[in-house]
Amino acid sequence: MINKIDKNADRKVRAIRVRNKVNGTAERPRLSVHRTLNQIYCQVIDDSKGITLVSASTMDKNIAASIEGKTKQESAYIVGEAVAKAAIEKGIKSIVFDRAGYLYTGRVKALADGARNGGLDF
Repeated sequence: MINKIDKNADRKVRAIRVRNKVNGTAERPRLSVHRTLNQIYCQVIDDSKGITLVSASTMDKNIAASIEGKTKQESAYIVGEAVAKAAIEKGIKSIVFDRAGYLYTGRVKALADGARNGGLDF
């Protein structure tokens, strides 16, 4: 019988390994990314307090209107810019990027590029 590789389980192992080393602080919070088949979500987290400071996703009403008819990568770029704008409004300029075990390519890279273009430093 053929054994199918569970890619999501492998991703979760990578995410846990990275999370043991990467922590967000009040001065430099963590930008966490979660991606599904059709959507992408990100949030800026202060791990010392355990709170989410800023979040954005393709499901937000104002973002969903602007991504109508765009590709997934273009949508991820717009979400990255939106989270950067919201973070800068809260006084956050420098972050730690947590890709949550996802490969740094495609939509994850587009979101990171959008956040950098929006003014975040990482």
